Amino acid sequence: MLQFFSYLINGISLGSVYAIIALGYSMVYGIAKMLNFAHGDVIMIGAYIAFCATQYWGMSPLLGVLIAMIVCTVLGMVIERTSRCVRQRALPC
Repeated sequence: MLQFFSYLINGISLGSVYAIIALGYSMVYGIAKMLNFAHGDVIMIGAYIAFCATQYWGMSPLLGVLIAMIVCTVLGMVIERTSRCVRQRALPC
């Protein structure tokens, strides 16, 4: 019985993560009318930055997450800037 509740909680939490990801994709598609599959890559890079900051560089977890947020924000801005240039087919952006 305890194992059933463990599976139930794990399934609900994993389903919630899938729902949040789907909501993000649908919001981006609804606003920009294009799918952006770079979310997973940016999240993965942020997690790796936070991991390196805490494990290798000896920072506190809060500071590691803040640094990862800054890096991911800059990376998202670069991705948006370059994708806008590609969509407009113009070199000087």
